[in-house]
Amino acid sequence: MFHRILIANRGEIALRVIRAARELGVETVAVHSTADSNSLHVRFADQSLCIGPPPSKESYLNIPAILSAAEVSGADAIHPGYGFLSENAEFAEMVQHSGLGWIGPRPEMIRMMGNKIRAKEAMKEGGLPQLPGSEGVVQDERDLVRLAEKIGFPVILKAAAGGGGRGMKIVREKEQLAQMYRTASAESLAAFGNGDMYVERYVERPRHIEIQIVADEHGNVIHLGERECSVQRRHQKMLEESPSPALNEKLRERMGRVAVEAMKQVRYNNVGTIEFLLDERGDFYFMEMNTRIQVEHPVTESVTGLDLIKEQIRLAAGEDLGRTQKSIFLKGHAIECRVTAEDPVSFAPSPGLITAYNAPGGLGVRIDSAAYEQYRVLPFYDSMVAKLIVYADSRPAAIMRMRRALEEYIVEGIKTNIAFHKKLLVYEPFVQGRYDTRLVEKLLADNPN
Repeated sequence: MFHRILIANRGEIALRVIRAARELGVETVAVHSTADSNSLHVRFADQSLCIGPPPSKESYLNIPAILSAAEVSGADAIHPGYGFLSENAEFAEMVQHSGLGWIGPRPEMIRMMGNKIRAKEAMKEGGLPQLPGSEGVVQDERDLVRLAEKIGFPVILKAAAGGGGRGMKIVREKEQLAQMYRTASAESLAAFGNGDMYVERYVERPRHIEIQIVADEHGNVIHLGERECSVQRRHQKMLEESPSPALNEKLRERMGRVAVEAMKQVRYNNVGTIEFLLDERGDFYFMEMNTRIQVEHPVTESVTGLDLIKEQIRLAAGEDLGRTQKSIFLKGHAIECRVTAEDPVSFAPSPGLITAYNAPGGLGVRIDSAAYEQYRVLPFYDSMVAKLIVYADSRPAAIMRMRRALEEYIVEGIKTNIAFHKKLLVYEPFVQGRYDTRLVEKLLADNPN
């Protein structure tokens, strides 16, 4: 086991890693920008080091500063959290070349899955079903037209190096292809330094289902069930739940089985998430893989009873998985609401000082947050204030518990999307579990104010 872990992140995920490490008897080192000097992760870590000014590129993305902090603090491993450098293969390699442990999958796994086309090829060889689309990068506009006509409209253009909805365009008519292709490629080049695009059939009413993978260094792989992530706005997740109301036991078993087999074939290690699109007929297709801990990991923890951050640390230290697929049972139902510093109607960012703060509590209620009264939500970073997670014996009970928890949640001084979540939790399509990725769009149309 590691002796001391440096956490190359901030906010709630840094605090989450500190808690898991402390329960394992492992010391922690927090790094922070000058703007984050009063943050909870800085207060609760065993050591803290300032690595630069507020802009991320000068602090949380500053690789030399992070590696220097690890050396100065005597850390023997680095946990990247999510976002920032968590899926940067070069950073992972530099960590390992410095003689430090990397709490995540091997750099070659990060590199493979970070390029969507390479990931699709690898997962196709691994037996995961694929949407009809280009075999590789679209070569030019003529190639794109030929492919789109073969696939059939509508199609979706995606950035080979993309994520988070950037560089993604839905095209419904041949006449739109060229302009959409140029726009998407330019967006991808600006965001990721890579303008390569690929094209797939567009599923009109998909559900976004992801399978949680856990694997050790010795070839043992299991899955921890699925998460439903279809409540999205502009491809950004807002609420997640587990298990999915769209899956039955047969479909769950099949998705999990093919995901595990694919991971065994590529020799994946540590924690990761395979994301699928589920269409109206119940067919599913590989979309992408995230080689890090997910924001929504607490819902899986709630229904399995496993601490995924502890698992990451244990597995990175070379320990055996220590459990089989037959030992995993999903019990009850969990829902996570992402509480963000945003206007609940326009979704415009709302950074500022929190003047009053009361987190909900009670049986089955969990808050993952670094916020407190007089905490300042900074404009330099992600707008998430907290993750509110509830657990109950059934989905209806979990919905009622989340409604109650949202009523107790008080955040003053800034605007938050708590009011939006209150609307969502009583919206009939969500309550009935009959929804897809267009749910938020429909909710906002039905409730404009």
